[in-house]
Amino acid sequence: MDLGLTDRTYIVTGATRGLGHATAGALVADGANVVLTGRTDEAAAEAAKKLGPRALGVGADNADPAAAQRLVDAARDRFGGLDGILISVGGPPPGSGATGDSANTDEQWQAAFDSVFLGAVRLARTVAGELGEGGVIGFVLSGSVHEPIPGLTISNGLRPGLAGFAKSLSVELGPKGIRVIGVLPGRIATDRMTQLDELSGDAEASRARNSASIPLRRYGSPEEFGRTAAFLLSPAASYVTGVMVPIDGGARHGF
Repeated sequence: MDLGLTDRTYIVTGATRGLGHATAGALVADGANVVLTGRTDEAAAEAAKKLGPRALGVGADNADPAAAQRLVDAARDRFGGLDGILISVGGPPPGSGATGDSANTDEQWQAAFDSVFLGAVRLARTVAGELGEGGVIGFVLSGSVHEPIPGLTISNGLRPGLAGFAKSLSVELGPKGIRVIGVLPGRIATDRMTQLDELSGDAEASRARNSASIPLRRYGSPEEFGRTAAFLLSPAASYVTGVMVPIDGGARHGF
């Protein structure tokens, strides 16, 4: 299938590794240009170098109010325009909502809100003003949009609200021919997932236990996520908008 990605340009945030990097790689492999971000210019440049001349690395923090316009300008200056964005950010710290040693602090909540929520809203709003018909805005969210995940209280609090924002945005931008989608990764074998498994005290046992609860009986790979996200960002998915697509091996129990 021709996804129609040749010479289209996308911003992918948080793409030095993990889900963002896998998506950037899938886009480039099908002929798209990508502006990818990392926390530092050096990390972003190194990640872009691995993908070749169609990738440009820019150091940017989603929480920085100036980052959104800088990324749009970089896409325009390097590749001549912009066709979409995938807004991905590292997961907020684990913790509980109650008092005690495991409870998330006010500082953790505020930092996560600025990066995960407000930063994503600002990026989407800025990019929406640059896109024309056929443009797309994607959000990397989480299965916590539908069901709270034990030990990830901040994610449980912020991701559903961001999904609501994405749905509202899809209605507002639909008449302009701009799509808005969310992707909900389940247990994908990234460094982040390894970290979460290690919190149990026995990472191998945690992975085996979690795999047993997934219909496909395994964790997904970043590449499997990246290919699905690239399809949803592509013109081949031109009639898909306003939906939250799980990429979780069937772990979600609802329809």
